[in-house]
Amino acid sequence: MTPEILARITLARAERDLSDLARAAVGTAAAAASPTERIRAARRSRQLVNEIVDLTVLAAALAGTPWEEIARSLSRRDPGTVEAEYADAVAEWKAMSQEDLVAAAAGAEDLDAWYVRHREDYDPDEESPVTDLLNLG
Repeated sequence: MTPEILARITLARAERDLSDLARAAVGTAAAAASPTERIRAARRSRQLVNEIVDLTVLAAALAGTPWEEIARSLSRRDPGTVEAEYADAVAEWKAMSQEDLVAAAAGAEDLDAWYVRHREDYDPDEESPVTDLLNLG
């Protein structure tokens, strides 16, 4: 288990959460809700999207992707600024013990089961897209 693999598993969890949140939002489209409730729900979606971007950047950085490439992908000009923004998170994840990495990855098979249950015809025909990550590290 590597910090990069754990970041990718954590990313999969966040993507599942966003999918569930979006499905719930569609299901309440006709429900009586105040503008405040709808705005708060939309803000939660935006927070999850931001978390997904951060986890994607973290996984890329932990994989050794150059900060120039990461900055370009974020449409940012200064790789040094981007690197500084993520430096603490990268250091924190790199410092995790093997025991902590393995413990934090627990439940990856639940993500596989969730994926299989929600997979559409046009989605990749994978049975274990998340636990397959465990074979990479």
